[in-house]
Amino acid sequence: MSILSKQKLPLTRLLKSRPSNAFAPLARRAFTSAAPLRLQNRIYTSVRSSDELSSLLLLSSTNRTPLITLWTASWCSSCRTIRPLLLSLIEKEAIGEKEGGVGYAEVEIDSPNIGSVASQYFVNSIPTILSFRAQEAVLEEKVTSLAEMKDKEFMRLWIENEARRGGERGDGGGISTGLFGGLFGLGEKK
Repeated sequence: MSILSKQKLPLTRLLKSRPSNAFAPLARRAFTSAAPLRLQNRIYTSVRSSDELSSLLLLSSTNRTPLITLWTASWCSSCRTIRPLLLSLIEKEAIGEKEGGVGYAEVEIDSPNIGSVASQYFVNSIPTILSFRAQEAVLEEKVTSLAEMKDKEFMRLWIENEARRGGERGDGGGISTGLFGGLFGLGEKK
């Protein structure tokens, strides 16, 4: 008897008449609005405007993956040294994929359309590596030391750590961890 027939059958009989693997696809893929736990690392094109950065931040937040940015300029020779190392770790070695994946983009601060985005995120040296989680800059984890950037093992651990914290919020201004929280004693325990 066909399931599509107009006769009403008890639910238990309907279920028994179906093959045992009929519900297998449903069991394997439950509906969820959350992103998959393991995403591949993504390499984005260079950011040359504040709108492009905003779009990448939104995309990264939607995927619940951190966006790792290398702040660079065309005249920066150190940036040309750091770029291949980061690309190798993120793209070829897939560092961070096991922890949930990361996005990577280079922000060109000397682009005519970029505006004052660098000062907005307190990027005052080039190169700088800055991570964003849930559209918020993680200022406390910013890497500005050239020696640390050239240290492959340090960068491997840093990327893994950022990927592990992918869905958490950044340091965008809470009282205890915000930019001025420690200056005025607002974050002190009493």
